[in-house]
Amino acid sequence: MTADVAVLGVGLHPWGKWGRGFVEYGAVAARAALADAGLEWRDIGSVVGANTVRGGYPGQVAGATFAKALGWQGARVTSVYAACASGAQAIAAARAQILAGLAEAVLVVGADAAPKGFFRPAGGERPEDPDWLRFRLLGATNPAYFGLYARRRMAVHGDTLEDFALVKVKNAASGALNPHARYRSRVTVEEVAASAVVADPLRLLDICATSDGGAALVLSSLQFAHRHGASEPVRIRAVSTVTPRYPSTVLDLPDIATDSAAAVESPERSFRASIARAAYEEAGIGPEELSLAEVYDLSTALELQWYEDLGLCGEGEAAKLLREGATAPGGRIPVNASGGLASFGEAVPAQAIAQVCELTWQLRGEAGERQITGARVGITANQGLFGHGSSVIALR
Repeated sequence: MTADVAVLGVGLHPWGKWGRGFVEYGAVAARAALADAGLEWRDIGSVVGANTVRGGYPGQVAGATFAKALGWQGARVTSVYAACASGAQAIAAARAQILAGLAEAVLVVGADAAPKGFFRPAGGERPEDPDWLRFRLLGATNPAYFGLYARRRMAVHGDTLEDFALVKVKNAASGALNPHARYRSRVTVEEVAASAVVADPLRLLDICATSDGGAALVLSSLQFAHRHGASEPVRIRAVSTVTPRYPSTVLDLPDIATDSAAAVESPERSFRASIARAAYEEAGIGPEELSLAEVYDLSTALELQWYEDLGLCGEGEAAKLLREGATAPGGRIPVNASGGLASFGEAVPAQAIAQVCELTWQLRGEAGERQITGARVGITANQGLFGHGSSVIALR
């Protein structure tokens, strides 16, 4: 049995702060994906929802919530949660159902209505929850973590504030061309430097916002795709959802301590690097075959880290790769041609799905002004709290 599944349809609800519920955003994205696939809702055999913790009980059973919003029609239903990796986990569940023969066409949906400011743990006293503990014991908000990671790159690799700013400049230029993006203005290095300090050394424009938004995919077997007129659809070749290996020697919040490597040697690869490696191995390709990448740029410094973890360059060489223009449109390996989270912000259950939407448009040659010439293979990279890794490889 082939491991490929077809991406028949993609859809987004534009990112922003719209003041409405997550169900509306998800339903809009779902209908757009169905229309793109040329299918009716009744043609779908299963729906997989990526959960949101901010939608009350409906958010915790997102699959059924979206199925109800679209109209009960008897489809199988699955709901998954993996923090920021929820969308990739939903894609993995859909793909497994298709390859197992449980459904021929599956709708994957994720949407969120995010709070203003930074994310915080859900209410209540939960001393067993490391996410709650890092806020209570350390006061470590997400921006604080981003700042610590930026300081680490500066200390270990010599990255500079200008290197970080150049990531924002690159992504803002791409986001300006994306009608679904929330922020569509170009910026300069000087404007990044002049923005308010949020978590030293990072400025406001170094850090992604929290956003409302929705994303959806229609996945199918290749046989179903061919029967419905898609002779050469974009295909998902690999979905990596790995966990870290012991000992974990790099601080990765919400965990607030690292493991000792005194008795057991550190793993060959860090957690983030292992996410991509598992995807490459499953797809049977290497980083040299990529046309583009969509990565999880919660901060400018974290995007640079992904260059190394994806194997786009050697350790400590990310800033050099950026300055050479290799990760810009027209470069050797464009990264975040969509504009990334820098231009969208975080709509947690939707973002890993939105990354695959962008790969699909690029691989079809439908990305408009931001089109990467000759795009054939793309990868996504994402990470959720508590050791949820995710990466998707798509090709055409």
